[in-house]
Amino acid sequence: MERWSNALWTLLTPPAHRQHHPSELVRTLHRECDDGALILDRERILVPNAFVVELPPQAHHQLTVNSGQLGSHLSNQVRQHAAEHGYTFAGPVAVHLVPIQGDDIARFRVRSSIAPIPDTTMEEPDPHYG
Repeated sequence: MERWSNALWTLLTPPAHRQHHPSELVRTLHRECDDGALILDRERILVPNAFVVELPPQAHHQLTVNSGQLGSHLSNQVRQHAAEHGYTFAGPVAVHLVPIQGDDIARFRVRSSIAPIPDTTMEEPDPHYG
């Protein structure tokens, strides 16, 4: 995990900013939870559970080519943060790393949303029936 964290930091930060701690992405995911929190009642605070981390193409390739587990590691970090703050989710936590084209992103960008559990009880109607 430390190797991923260091590689992630190296790829996502310009050289002038590398003196900061390599967990900036994790802190950004935590902040997305905190900023997107919805108070449902006195004991339930709903937070985003679907995160998209937009990366420059080179950073995305280098982070995902050797391991598909970085998204799982980041999801675990979000779940741990939520447990510490008493947050709840509408569905499973997922962090997806995606490449983004263009010059408007130098490091990374995070988008989040609240995504409910998919309803698997609703099946497609059988075209051969009825």
